[in-house]
Amino acid sequence: MNFIWYIIIGIVSGFLAGKIMNGGGFGLLINLLVGIIGGVLGGWVFGLLGIATAGILGSLITSVIGAVLLLWIVSFFRKPHKADI
Repeated sequence: MNFIWYIIIGIVSGFLAGKIMNGGGFGLLINLLVGIIGGVLGGWVFGLLGIATAGILGSLITSVIGAVLLLWIVSFFRKPHKADI
């Protein structure tokens, strides 16, 4: 049952991070990947800072913050679009 929660939290956090950083989601698969990687990244950063979260809400917050951080880092490696210039 925990695995299903990880998938749900990954999808939701990836979607929310996409909304926060870019104004839209990226599709189910990409949202899931961004959310899962963001969860790992957020957990690592929170661990460095000595911040502990508990429960589903804590996992969601950690994952969203990590996913936003991931998208922010990825944005440095993207080529600028003509609309961004």
